[in-house]
Amino acid sequence: MSIRMLRTLIAVEKNRTFSAAAEDIHVTHAAVSQQMRTLEAAFDVILFDRTKRTPELTPIGRAFVAKAKDVVGAYDDMVPSILGDKGLRGEISLGALPTTLTGLMPLTINLLKRKLDHLHVRVNPGLTLPLLAEIERGRLDAAVISEPPSLPAQITAKFLAEEPLELLAAPQTTSDDPLKLMTENPFIRFNRSAVVGQLIENWFQSMNLRVDETMELESLEAISSMVAANLGVSIVPRTCVKSPNPVPIKRISLGADAPSRKLVLIYRSDNPRTRILEILHTTLLEAVTIGRLQIDPSG
Repeated sequence: MSIRMLRTLIAVEKNRTFSAAAEDIHVTHAAVSQQMRTLEAAFDVILFDRTKRTPELTPIGRAFVAKAKDVVGAYDDMVPSILGDKGLRGEISLGALPTTLTGLMPLTINLLKRKLDHLHVRVNPGLTLPLLAEIERGRLDAAVISEPPSLPAQITAKFLAEEPLELLAAPQTTSDDPLKLMTENPFIRFNRSAVVGQLIENWFQSMNLRVDETMELESLEAISSMVAANLGVSIVPRTCVKSPNPVPIKRISLGADAPSRKLVLIYRSDNPRTRILEILHTTLLEAVTIGRLQIDPSG
């Protein structure tokens, strides 16, 4: 018997089938089945009723799962409970969207370092879906992403902020009509591989809007610079934490029905570093409340 087998049993109970549990914990269906039979043999009990098309937990199996959760919880808490505050040291790997790298992330990390000066934060930039995949594989502790249409069952998501989409236009633009500006000027598109890019595309389709697309970028700074150079207009999120040196461009509302993206903090539900992740979430919300990254010239 191993902790891994108990985690697999808990995954089966949570996902209801061996196949779904296998997908959740990234093993084969056969591996899940073999682990459950090994667990039954080790304790000489029948955990599953296999006379049914989909094996179901027996009463003993359900009681066993409850105890297994206690054991796994105690195992995961072993090192943090022994180390105490020392459990807040070391390194945390944090994924982040490119659009958060000049406002939200530097402000959050600055605030976090004031609270946990022995904690090192390693930042990994990326788009939502690749970051989500890294979280699922356990390669990142947490990530700040745009909330996708759905999330796997084993992923915890905590709300951070809602960022409405807005139109960017050159400073010399005289019109404030977003539809007029988009149809009369070249359009600089936000990367369609990003959740934001899909939001924009869906909004275009709902508005039956066609634009003269000239380039596709994912860097907010690159898009802003192109717009400032009067090379076109663009739609981007209105970031919840402002950069200390914003590009001088016009920012125009898309109206009351404008789409918006939700920023969330995600991590695996079985991540044992719960205390650090809770502090990280609180600090991210604190940064959103402050709303702007200030640069101290004195250092």
